[in-house]
Amino acid sequence: MGERILIVDDEADVRDALAQSLELKGHEVQSVPNAERALELIGPDFAGCVVSDIRMPRMDGLELLAAVRERDAELPVILITGHGDVPLAVEALHRGAHDFIEKPFETDRLADAVTRALEHRRLALENRVLRSELESRDWLERTLVGRTPVMVDLRAHLRTIAASAADVLLLGETGAGKELAARAVHRLSERADKPFVAINMAALPDALIESELFGHEAGAYPGAHKARFGRFEHARGGTVFLDEIDALPVALQAKLLRVIEERAIERVGSNEAVPLDIRFVASSKADLAARVEEGSFRADLYYRLAVVTLQIPPLSARVRDVPRLFQHLVNQAALRHRRPVPQITPEQFAALAARRWPGNVRELRNAADRYVLGLGLFPADEPERPALSLPERVERFERAAIAAELAGQGGNAKATYEALGISRKTLYDKMQRYGLARESFLPDPD
Repeated sequence: MGERILIVDDEADVRDALAQSLELKGHEVQSVPNAERALELIGPDFAGCVVSDIRMPRMDGLELLAAVRERDAELPVILITGHGDVPLAVEALHRGAHDFIEKPFETDRLADAVTRALEHRRLALENRVLRSELESRDWLERTLVGRTPVMVDLRAHLRTIAASAADVLLLGETGAGKELAARAVHRLSERADKPFVAINMAALPDALIESELFGHEAGAYPGAHKARFGRFEHARGGTVFLDEIDALPVALQAKLLRVIEERAIERVGSNEAVPLDIRFVASSKADLAARVEEGSFRADLYYRLAVVTLQIPPLSARVRDVPRLFQHLVNQAALRHRRPVPQITPEQFAALAARRWPGNVRELRNAADRYVLGLGLFPADEPERPALSLPERVERFERAAIAAELAGQGGNAKATYEALGISRKTLYDKMQRYGLARESFLPDPD
């Protein structure tokens, strides 16, 4: 809605005269007879200002001012006063009134005050939007940590996707962060203040999955003594995250496709369609295209979900993020367990960087928890890995040694190659070969 001036006065003739004078100046005006009605029209997104008389029955202009400021302290209120109310109006300025106009007044005096008030409101709303975008951006970078190109691209794509209304399919290995990405899509969207409902399709019992998703009517099956909303209805207005969509039985895939296409469900035991306003984000660790080929996943459902597809990179594709990400997870674990943040040595950073992480970020988070609790970096009972060849051992040792020195030198390349006794070119060649980025070892400003 565009800029609007809300006039509040209990005298109809005065309201009409004020409205006409402002409309002639090109403003959109709405007038109401009392403060109670005005408050019904005012919210945090009200793009305009309030012009109110002070003397009104029941709730006067000062009480209206206080109520408006409780709802939104940045919404300007202009008070119209009689001659005897000037001291009262001056007091109102101290309470947050934007301006006051003493009767009788010229039309231009009111128009000038309204113009300033509208500009004030416009700037306030613009700043509010900018602050919100900045907070969302900061939140996303704190949640999906990493400076490698794949993570920078992922965050950019999430912001773009979140701004649309499209359903999304997230693909990636176990523990890579698919649910975090789904929550990011929800939080950065217009649905952020509505529910986010995560459903692990693999964890739902086959016998109850239809009732869990769609709900049921009383008497729909033995034991269904009363009607029950399903998960989809609980997400009204928000986002449904269908985790491990590949685990959904083929028999229910057709019903899910119908729900996605029609945005409506039928509860078990009912033939009445219940409309839904929800967004779907699905995820899979399996190759759904391959599942379609083998016949275990419906092609029409896959193509309906895959309109917007996003690949969540595994930790192996962003090795350079491991040291910084581990430090971030250690900080979080320390807060969660109410423990001091333990120091991480260069040798430990080297061990982290050299290690394979098949469980991705989830496995790294578990390592951070163990480390904060004083249990060491890695479980003592890990299965032994196949023996490495001599060249593999040399490469692993060399990579670990360079990573450890970079961590110890705070990412200072000159100090690192001097300490290792190699040339600058040799250091950079080996860093490129082993996927080591100097930025990953810089001191974290946080």
